[in-house]
Amino acid sequence: MSAEEAGPGGRVARVPGDVSPREEPPRRPRVRADRVGLYGLLGLAAIFSVFPLLWMLSGSLQSLDELLGGENFIPSEPQWGNYVTAWVDGELGTYLLNSILYTGTAVLGILTVSSLAGYALARLEFWGKGVFTVVILAVMIIPAPAMFLSQYKLLIEFGLTNSRLGYVLILITSGIPMATLIMRSFFVSQPKALEEAAAIDGASRLRIFVSVILPLARPGLAAVAVIQGFAAWNEYLMALVIFHDNSLMPIQRGLTSFVSAETPQQQILLAATVISIVPVVVFYLLAQRHIVKGVGAGAIK
Repeated sequence: MSAEEAGPGGRVARVPGDVSPREEPPRRPRVRADRVGLYGLLGLAAIFSVFPLLWMLSGSLQSLDELLGGENFIPSEPQWGNYVTAWVDGELGTYLLNSILYTGTAVLGILTVSSLAGYALARLEFWGKGVFTVVILAVMIIPAPAMFLSQYKLLIEFGLTNSRLGYVLILITSGIPMATLIMRSFFVSQPKALEEAAAIDGASRLRIFVSVILPLARPGLAAVAVIQGFAAWNEYLMALVIFHDNSLMPIQRGLTSFVSAETPQQQILLAATVISIVPVVVFYLLAQRHIVKGVGAGAIK
């Protein structure tokens, strides 16, 4: 006798007294060995990446004897005064404001010039376009210190040595080549139909660029801002060449105040380093969503 019979309306009715076959439990998804290995490698990479930061935070809260002893990873008695000493003795307030000013102005200038140049290389047809691209690639190959002499001579000619404007101009010109190529790749990936539709509505080329193209290229702009922002924030060699006044120096000058063989102050140096990376971390967290989109778009292309 079958356990089930067709009832009225075609529905299946269970016959009393009959035992239905045992239903198999749902199968659990199998764990793939390659995924386990991949996640394991990513976990190890994350640990190795985060550990230096944790060690820096721990060392910044230790005394010099405890830090040099290396016996405790967690400070026995946190020395919060290390941060006060780093801020006051190292004059980090002045240097930090200088770096924020230099980096913000340089990133704004790089984004403006590279977005316009990248759009021209992606959409406009003009004589020497290929040669111009090759020149940009050639400039990127030259190491930055190799151009210090020519850049410094130009600053002397224009009277911009030991000035904030001269230093910012150097930062902008150094970051434009790479940023231009990155922005060009994003503009090339945008569909031309959007520009054609805006042109039919009567929008000018500049209005199309500002209102249509730039909003679509926000991931690229964020990626360029982070890359060039890090480069400008960490620059120090050119600052040593240009500036003679310590009050114009970037944050790295404040860090060197605690590097001395006669009076070692490693714990103060670590505290000053923590202070110096706070603005960079905040900026990265604010732009993280756009950076991920930009990396994904670049991978698709």
